[in-house]
Amino acid sequence: MDTCAEAEKRDCKHGRGENGCEHCKVRLLSVCGALEPSELNELDRISQVRNFPARTMLFDQGALAGSVFNVTEGIVRLYKSLPDGRRQIVGFALPGDFLGLALMDRYGVAAEAVTPVKVCRFARSAFLLYVDGKPHLLRRLHEFAGHELSLAQDQMLLLGRKTAEEKVAAFLLNLQARYGRIGASSVTVPLPMSRQDIADYLGLTIETVSRTLTKLARDKALVVVPDGVRLLSSERMNQLTAA
Repeated sequence: MDTCAEAEKRDCKHGRGENGCEHCKVRLLSVCGALEPSELNELDRISQVRNFPARTMLFDQGALAGSVFNVTEGIVRLYKSLPDGRRQIVGFALPGDFLGLALMDRYGVAAEAVTPVKVCRFARSAFLLYVDGKPHLLRRLHEFAGHELSLAQDQMLLLGRKTAEEKVAAFLLNLQARYGRIGASSVTVPLPMSRQDIADYLGLTIETVSRTLTKLARDKALVVVPDGVRLLSSERMNQLTAA
């Protein structure tokens, strides 16, 4: 990873504009929210802004884990490739999520842009050295690790649900809650990922996902709109997730 190591480039903001990290749109939502404004210049110096077009890889499963990434815009699918060639999507990263923080030499999953994605990228060694001197940032990282564990538990619960309706309803409500966490609370849940992505995440077929959405629409629990779904009946959706 290139950094602005030369003295004359010390004020470079790596594509973030004049105010760098201080005016990052997702800073308060991310692990960086633990830092005081006076601590952000050093973070600026060890980071780079990178843009990934949709359907391009941020990193591949099994590759050397040389970088960590803070998602600032867009959606990233995280998946594992199975020995028989199939894939299991294990999550979707939203703005504010950090990727690549696991203490392993290689990435345990692949990360691919669903939409155009913008990230702050840090050399893993430089980021870990930076964290060593910031106990408050380390605490924040532990909080985020707990959040990731909660998402993994949600995934296990989704896969363990008995019916397709229960799985789809829980997925939509969980995603709505996550959008709300980043300030995008709405009855409309954007679904930039494909039906196949949703199927791979829920352990269903694409045909089952499509039929289930049609049935929920017929039951007036939701309306399918061009960019996602609009939830009409919280009572019906909550009944399904409580089943």
